Amino acid sequence: MINKISNRHIAVIIVSMKTVLVVFIILQLTLFTEKEIDVSFDEQFLLLVFAGFIAQLIDGALGMAYGVSCTTFLLNFGVPPVLASASVHTAEVFTTGVSGLSHLFLKNVNLKLFLRLAIPGVIGSVTGAYLLSNVLDGGFIKPYVSAYLFLIGVFILVKSFKVLNQKREVKKVSALGLAGGFFDSIGGGGWGPIVTSNLIMQGETPRETVGTVNTAEFFVTFFSTGVFLFFVGVDSWKIILALIIGGVIAAPFGALMAKKINPKLLMLFVGIVIIITSSYTIYKSLS
Repeated sequence: MINKISNRHIAVIIVSMKTVLVVFIILQLTLFTEKEIDVSFDEQFLLLVFAGFIAQLIDGALGMAYGVSCTTFLLNFGVPPVLASASVHTAEVFTTGVSGLSHLFLKNVNLKLFLRLAIPGVIGSVTGAYLLSNVLDGGFIKPYVSAYLFLIGVFILVKSFKVLNQKREVKKVSALGLAGGFFDSIGGGGWGPIVTSNLIMQGETPRETVGTVNTAEFFVTFFSTGVFLFFVGVDSWKIILALIIGGVIAAPFGALMAKKINPKLLMLFVGIVIIITSSYTIYKSLS
């Protein structure tokens, strides 16, 4: 069965699922929403576009840090955790879709590894999204989410100094996918830091790992977004639209950078940025 699945099949599925989501969102906004949609193209909007562009550029090149970067940025703007995660994941469906298609086109995807990641990743992300939407209190969990992001930043920073192992058989792929999907939904990011960095440390080729993880991330994000839309709804279009615009523009460039950039240098930079911004958010939450 696996041998019969090709890059073309996955690409068709991604385009189809994105189309379904677009239709659903349009119907919800036109038929089921009475509020006036306010999307002003001001300085804040442009700043959000820039944040989405940089986050997706890093994610496309390194296979991590889109959700972590965007969520950290939104929390610093005072956006509640559940709304931040819902907004980032809704935008991420479009950005990861373009990124995944780009990686499939450039043949950066290991199809066997993709399937071992995507299925448990979806299960973990749906579980995390449900807990954040319907069980956990956003105000109470905010400092804990920031602390989680801080630890992810430290994790990425430490990984940047590690020597990559020689390629060998990757272990515990399903567990990585499950944990990555769960914490990605709870914290608004974490799929890449947990999955990509662990696979690379086990000896997987960085280019192939980044392409595979990014493509699997589309499916993880799609289903968690469905849960967020069901429980939270769509009420942050300025944030979502800005992140989509910035991310979609950056996605093809990120896929190209995955073949050329030094991943350890970028990991070092991302780790430092996340540690600084998360520390500031924790300070604001506790003061």
